[in-house]
Amino acid sequence: MAALYEGFTLCGLASGQNFPETCVQGVECGNDSDHVVVTDSGRSVTVYKVSDQKPLGSWTVKQGQTLTCPAVCNTLTGEYVVVTDNKVIRVWKDEDINFDKVFRATVSADIDRVHAARDGDPAVLFSRGAVRPLDSVLAAPQQPVEDVLSEEEVIRWSGSVVEGKQLVVIFSTEQNGNHFLYLQRFNPNSTQKYRLDTEGTAHHPISFSASVQDNSISLLYLCSDGSVFQSLVQRGGALGEVLQTLPRSLLLSLPVGEGALASAALLALDQAHVAVVGVPHPSAGAGKDYLCIWNTNFQTLQASKEMTGRIFGQIWGHTGKLYVPHGKSLTVVPYEVQRSSLATALGKLKQSGTEGAAPVLSWSSLLHGDEAQPQRASRGVETRKSKLSRKSQAGSSLTVDQVLERITAAPEDEVQTEVQVYLSSAVAPDLQLTAGRLASQLVARGQSEPGFYAHGALAQLVRTRCLCHSVCPDLLMVALEKKDYCLTQLCLQHFPDIPEAVTCACLKAFLSVPDGDLEAVSVELDSLSFMESLLSGSGREEGQQNGFSPVPPEEEGEREEEEDSCDVHSAPCRPEKAPAWLARETPCPVGLKRAALLNEVLQTAYSENFLLPPLKDLSAQQVILFLQYLHFLYLKCSQKNVGSQTSGLRSPTVTQIVDWVGLLLDAHFTVLVMAPDAKELLSHLHKFVRSQVKLFSELGKIQGSLQELHRAKPSEDVGQYSIELIELF
Repeated sequence: MAALYEGFTLCGLASGQNFPETCVQGVECGNDSDHVVVTDSGRSVTVYKVSDQKPLGSWTVKQGQTLTCPAVCNTLTGEYVVVTDNKVIRVWKDEDINFDKVFRATVSADIDRVHAARDGDPAVLFSRGAVRPLDSVLAAPQQPVEDVLSEEEVIRWSGSVVEGKQLVVIFSTEQNGNHFLYLQRFNPNSTQKYRLDTEGTAHHPISFSASVQDNSISLLYLCSDGSVFQSLVQRGGALGEVLQTLPRSLLLSLPVGEGALASAALLALDQAHVAVVGVPHPSAGAGKDYLCIWNTNFQTLQASKEMTGRIFGQIWGHTGKLYVPHGKSLTVVPYEVQRSSLATALGKLKQSGTEGAAPVLSWSSLLHGDEAQPQRASRGVETRKSKLSRKSQAGSSLTVDQVLERITAAPEDEVQTEVQVYLSSAVAPDLQLTAGRLASQLVARGQSEPGFYAHGALAQLVRTRCLCHSVCPDLLMVALEKKDYCLTQLCLQHFPDIPEAVTCACLKAFLSVPDGDLEAVSVELDSLSFMESLLSGSGREEGQQNGFSPVPPEEEGEREEEEDSCDVHSAPCRPEKAPAWLARETPCPVGLKRAALLNEVLQTAYSENFLLPPLKDLSAQQVILFLQYLHFLYLKCSQKNVGSQTSGLRSPTVTQIVDWVGLLLDAHFTVLVMAPDAKELLSHLHKFVRSQVKLFSELGKIQGSLQELHRAKPSEDVGQYSIELIELF
């Protein structure tokens, strides 16, 4: 079983002169599981925070220089590595601003790719097949590099996997129509070479994907005729003088339509599922491109999503998300795969009432449907009455066209019932196609008939998670017009692609509505529980938290005088007492339900460049109120007892709170400076920034020691009790 969820745009794409057939050179993992490193086909490397669709940093080479391989992240050191002009390796960190002043090393031979794995040292693949650890290359950049490949043999694809704790570099080559596979290991240093079996077909491999399965490495490759083959490479072997042909097995025969595939790619998701882009959908018309997930065990299509615009035959996958460039954008598509069985592959496995219990299925039930399915022994013998009841329920199921027809004219209560009946019987793949049509029809009728507003039906559709803003762009604005804050909150929770202007419209509405008008509004329970826990834990616990401890009243004045100094002293790192502004109690400036709605805005994804212009439309009083609430929220989230009380509840992070404070100050700084009401608030925020600078300064002093501890290799000879001395330099 597999599903593709609603995607969102991570960034726009610009065509490059050096790679005219591609628009993105690579999308690699960053320092965090929510960060990716995107290398375009021109001259830029950008690090994005995926959940916020926000660029965290971007570096560009000078005019005339080119990026010749995708940038990767060395998670052990927090450094990024890229190759420019084939021979120049550049290494830098997030804090480096000037790309021309970062570390550079010019090597003696052309580089094809740099490969990296999380918590592992990167490796350099040279264009002539030699593979070296990055550290050894940087230690002696001008060292001679041997030629591993034969004449006229060129690298067509390369990748890497982690086998045990060791990085294995894999690359495929072509020479005079013959295809070969190389595997390079480092401990011990060994190279395996195989010939790929291409006999019996005139079509060549166009895409590869490697993964680890049990004790072997699985290589999937897609050929231009739509065939997907698998080859398993065992440890050892192929080290002798005789070149072995790598056995293969046919997993899939994908439809290709007329002609051969030219721009397609595949990616192994697990042992039973593969994602494919650029291959025609088996039941869609010509001229449409799809992202599909296929089950390789049963050769069934599990999920699909249309991709508009030109497909470039590229796909990457990291932490449950697929990255596909198409048209003028790089789209992120979350996905999910589950353990496969024949029943789930055919779409006939129904959810059991008890988690973990598997229904009993027979071949007749799979072939002839539910009528022939034997029931469990615990259910007893099915009566004639229950059979008739089930048949009548099946006969009363509605199609989406019938529901759409009834939405246009039926009374509101009947529409609610019809939508509920349809949703109760619809399956996930169908809902991904029909939820948008139903929501659009409901919104269109609500706009044409002021007296019609199907809140319940719209809320049910949003909760299916098969709806997004781009499918029904008028839904959120209609909910705001109707002052339906409950539905607005649901949309903010479930829509991943809300435009920044709409987010600001929601924020403006929440800041403007009186707390009294929200008393009768139903608010999502988790958000309300978070605020109740936050306010109930108002008493600050004794003890230290984040380097601070409560301040006695007699010392408060002395502490404030110390904070007024902007200098960051280099005193030894020790527990500090909390500043007065952090220790004092601050009341919540808004009611509980309004606070819960504002928290949803804080957790909505945005791009800073697109959010700042509409954010400037807020009035000065709205900005001050929102800053007061953010200030209150930060103080509460900094308390020691909040984490345990709010664990598992839907709540904004401290990072999101601080980011919004920065956005508001950027958009309204001049207005806030001139507003008398904001003077005290700005003073508190100024002290907060100074305390953060001081905290980070103290943390920076121990950064080197922490890095040495991280790099230290644990001793293998450890008994039941041991004392180990670690020297930090």
